[in-house]
Formats: sequence, C-alpha cells, structure tokens
Amino acid sequence: MAADTGPGAWNTFIEGDNLDVLATLDAGSVDLVYADPPYNTGNDFAYRDRFGAHEAWAAMMRPRMQAVHRVLAPRGALFVSIDDNEAAHLRLLLDEVFGEENFLAQVVVNLNAKGRQLGRGFATSHEYVLVYARDARTCALDASSADTVDEADFPLSADDGRRFRHLPLRNTNKKFNPLTTPTLHYPLYGDPDSGRVSVSPFPGSVEVLPVFGDGRPAVWRWSPPLVHERPDDVVCRIVRGRAGNRVDVFQRDWLHRDGGRRKKLHTIWLSEEIGSTDTAVAELKDLVGHVFESPKPTGLLRRIVATMPPDSVVLDPFAGSGTTGHAVALLNAADGGTRRCISVNSAEPTREGSNARLAGLATVADITRARLAAVAERVGGGLVNHRISGDPDVRDPLLPVVGRRNGGKPGEPPVIR
Repeated sequence: MAADTGPGAWNTFIEGDNLDVLATLDAGSVDLVYADPPYNTGNDFAYRDRFGAHEAWAAMMRPRMQAVHRVLAPRGALFVSIDDNEAAHLRLLLDEVFGEENFLAQVVVNLNAKGRQLGRGFATSHEYVLVYARDARTCALDASSADTVDEADFPLSADDGRRFRHLPLRNTNKKFNPLTTPTLHYPLYGDPDSGRVSVSPFPGSVEVLPVFGDGRPAVWRWSPPLVHERPDDVVCRIVRGRAGNRVDVFQRDWLHRDGGRRKKLHTIWLSEEIGSTDTAVAELKDLVGHVFESPKPTGLLRRIVATMPPDSVVLDPFAGSGTTGHAVALLNAADGGTRRCISVNSAEPTREGSNARLAGLATVADITRARLAAVAERVGGGLVNHRISGDPDVRDPLLPVVGRRNGGKPGEPPVIR
C-alpha cells in the first residue's frame, strides 16, 4: 500500500532494537512516551519472552527507561502499561530512574471486562498504566478529558438553551472557614424571587452569609470581585435546611464554557470508555487481519495521547501492532493536531504457523509497518519508514540520527540530519 513519505508525515516507523534507536534521538526531543513492554508472563505471543526472572526483566528495562528519561523534554511524560507480574518491580525502577517526586498516577485499566477464565485463581480483568513526569514542575500533562463529561450531570437549561447545574457557592470543605480563610467570609445580597445576586444591597435583597449545613459559619469559593464580574453565573435560591428554609447562593456551572468542558480523569479506566482487547483485535483485523494476539485498543492510546498538547512528538519504543501511531493519526484527523509519532519495533520473527506468518508477515516489525501503512491510506497523515541497527556498518544511511529541527522546539517532527 502506498503511503506519503514526505517530511510532514504524522507517523515514522523505525525497525530496529529500541535501545539502539533511542541512542539516536536527541536529548529532550520527545514530549510523550508510551511503552508497552513484554510483561514477563512466560506466554509465547508475537514477542517471545526471554526474561525468566524479575531481575533479568528489570535488567532489560533499566537501560531502556534511562534512555527514555534522556530523550523526554522537560514538559514530557511517560506512560507504561504493565500487569501484576512486574508492576511492583517497575514502580521501583521508575522511582529510581525518574524520581519518586515525578510519579503522577498508577491507573487501573479494565481491558477484559469478562476476566481471564483460564488458569487458577481470580478472573483477572485489569492491568495498569504507570504515569511519570520528566519533571513534575514543568510537565504539560493535563489529566482531564472532554470525553468524560456527562451531559446528564447538567440537568438545567437557560433561555438560550445552554445546559448548566447549580453548585453551592459556599466552600463545602470544612478546612476552609472564617478562621483559615477570613477574606472569603463576607455577606452577599440576593433576591430569591428574581435570583439576582450582588456584593452590595439592592431593593428587595436580603443579606446572605455562607454557612455549613449545621449552621456553622463557612466561606464562599469566590471573592467579591469575581462575584461582581460574573453576575450571570450566580443565583439566589431558597433551600430547605436542617432548621427549615433559608436563602443561599449558588453558582451556575455551565456545560460549555470558554471553549469546552473537561473533567478530571479517574484512575480507573473502564473498557466501555477506552475499548477492550476484543475491540483492539477487531480494529487491527479491519486494517490488516487477525495477526497480533494482544493489541491495545486505540481508545486507550487516544486518551493517553490527548493528555498532552496537540503538537507533541510521541514515541512508542515497544510499538507492537502500531496502536499508538494509529491513535495519533485518529486524534490529528479529529482535532487538527500536528502530533508526530515515532514507532519502534524489532524484526523479531513471528511464530511459525501463526496468523501473521500465514499472512506473509515474517516479523513483528512487518506487522507494525503494515498497520501504519494502512492507517496512512485510510486516515491520512503519511508514513516514513526507516531501519536502524546497532552495527554501524548496516545502519540505514537514510537515518543516521533522528532529532528535532532548530534545537528541539515542541511540535517539530523528527528530521533526518
């Protein structure tokens, strides 16, 4: 399948050992790394597991994570998929390489809602994604999403059709009170008939002080200048309290405000939100056939990639079937982003008699390349292919070094130098 190989391609595929490829990348040239390493389970999928003990597995991962740390930009972040076999060991390794202070989250990912029914013990239905910042102080990661906003949470409608909900303007956290935050304990003036609220008395208004449900003094969440600036976003209402009816002030919390609503991501991601192993297999089958046993769903990768800016350079050093590059293309097509993805995979042979081998895909790299070519043809964005080796005598002359233009500006694609 033909693919655009121009310099602006969304996807670059590099065949080679990821440690060799990482050594060619400029320091600080990547914004987001997603890694899905072999899990050391003893299973024989397209990746043959050659690491028989935790120590050997960690010895394989350590230099790769150190190389990832080097290539990440100051605003960058790392996401690593892992299961119970190595989650604890990987967490310790990443604490060592990235620093405990740069740990952001351990997300539980439900990719098999039915649970694995083979073997003894529990029907495992989850794995993990560990998230680390290159530097938590400068990381650009936004752990929120528009996809997790539920319109049903906004049951009210304004005259112009905009949806909203009422939130107490009072701060419901009892750590904030007149003793700890005295400047936010002040009177507002409201008319429960018209709903009008002001920082100054007006005809028909009553004084409203913030109180907790038990009657104790509280504080507002907004300062007087903010209430004055946004009079249409506050409303006075009569509510039923423990001691009877009382007048209170609420915020009109709009579904859509300032270009779009986002909601913080939880640390449990369900298959109905991000897809499952079954949907991932179907996605891959639709493009190149059933040639990979355990791909990741594009929904998982779209959620991960969308936490970073839309001009990010993304790296997947264990590219597998190429889900990350697929997700980057889908996101760019959807939101007009300029993300670039570098996918890396080795030429490890596929199993004799496997679907991949029967389809003419002799190596795992062939699977990645075939999928990304199909993505370029169907979604757009192009594809650049290269090969690199640890042996300088056989290194692809087209790609001596991969890096960014102009010393590493965010959003610049990898270029040949």
